[in-house]
Amino acid sequence: MAPVKVTKICCIGAGYVGGPTCAVIALKCPHITVTIVDLNQARVDAWNSPDFKLPIYEPGLEEVVREARGRNLFFSTDVDKGILEADLIFVSVNTPTKKSGVGAGFAADLNYVELATRRIAQVATSSKIVVEKSTVPCRTAESMRTILEANSKPNCHFDILSNPEFLAEGTAITDLFAPDRVLIGSLQTPEGISACASLTEVYANWVPKDRILNVGLWSSELSKLAANAMLAQRISSINALSAICEATGANIDEVAHAIGYDTRIGPKFLKASVGFGGSCFQKDILNLVYLSESLHLPEVAAYWRQVVEMNEHQKRRFSKRVVDTMFNTITGKRIAVLGFAFKADTGDTRESAAITLIRDFQSEKAYVNVYDPQVVEEQIWTDLAEASPLVPEEQIKKQVRICKSAMEACKDAEAVVIATEWKEFNEINWEEVYQSMNKPAFVFDGRLLVDAEKLRNIGFKVVTIGRP
Repeated sequence: MAPVKVTKICCIGAGYVGGPTCAVIALKCPHITVTIVDLNQARVDAWNSPDFKLPIYEPGLEEVVREARGRNLFFSTDVDKGILEADLIFVSVNTPTKKSGVGAGFAADLNYVELATRRIAQVATSSKIVVEKSTVPCRTAESMRTILEANSKPNCHFDILSNPEFLAEGTAITDLFAPDRVLIGSLQTPEGISACASLTEVYANWVPKDRILNVGLWSSELSKLAANAMLAQRISSINALSAICEATGANIDEVAHAIGYDTRIGPKFLKASVGFGGSCFQKDILNLVYLSESLHLPEVAAYWRQVVEMNEHQKRRFSKRVVDTMFNTITGKRIAVLGFAFKADTGDTRESAAITLIRDFQSEKAYVNVYDPQVVEEQIWTDLAEASPLVPEEQIKKQVRICKSAMEACKDAEAVVIATEWKEFNEINWEEVYQSMNKPAFVFDGRLLVDAEKLRNIGFKVVTIGRP
């Protein structure tokens, strides 16, 4: 079968994946009309804002949207119109971990995927290529295909593809411009292979053909979970070693540097920290745990569960070290937490280590000043309320203050905790910070960011992850 020439793309979901991905497709493929649709009016309004105050902070994203928006890139709440006109539809909706029911705490909640799939079947009057872009469990495409075929109109045929994203927040635009690989999975039927060729031709406008991998549908779905699980495993492994370094006198930076020279291991993802966060790692590992248990592989499930447990342990260990160092009590003391996003160059706070740290500090009856250059105040309050559901909001706001700058957060504090590796935290006037703090003044570096010796010379007591 000859592949369909794609001239119109619709993306359902204007979040962290769909927005940047399809904005770059529009930029690189000016001959293709790309419409990103979402039912959230406020989010769509932000994408369309005249001053480009986009709902997502991602370096380089504003420049992409500025060039393509209004030319061949459009944002809309008219989901039905987008579906009707498109040749190819990306399903890029949220797939959070289930909070109740079967698989609660582990399995992905596919409610939004199913709703989007049903909407496509209900609205479409012509054949479409439907692409899974959301992170989904293995064989989700099978259920999508069942829904589409059961609800489609006469003469409507749907081909399902899996095209998982491998973006790192903070470098998403760079990753999209020059990806390590683009993975496209399809059923190995003439129709599936033809649909795969159609999407391959879209990416081939800027991605070398040897970096576009065509695989089976189920292999593509599992590869996404596997990649994130393997990356998270490396972080948990280096964090486990950081505890040994602190106890033995070794330096985690030196250990990571040494083992990173082994070409079989390599240097990437060997940076010790207070713990990994973000929308993918924990969710995907738990999904893998649930899949393993469903397949009656309890030892495999336990293996992957330990990666997440190690991550939670690292957060608890760090907050305990703060308490232990500050004479076994932080009650009534003020702690400045610098950074609330799960990592630098993003406003995303999902599974952020800062949330856990602040919750632990609150439970020790400390006062906390928080500053992050990109996370909005409303998001911080929402995250802290969700982390401590039994604590009244008024009590949280008595203990936590959101500040407009790092200097404001550090003023009159007993300790500074670096929870996110924002570059600006390395450029702080630490002499001025020291003068504004109560003494002894502590700095707890959870991101291996600052020059510990320089800060000690100023007068700080410095504690660093993975160092004695």
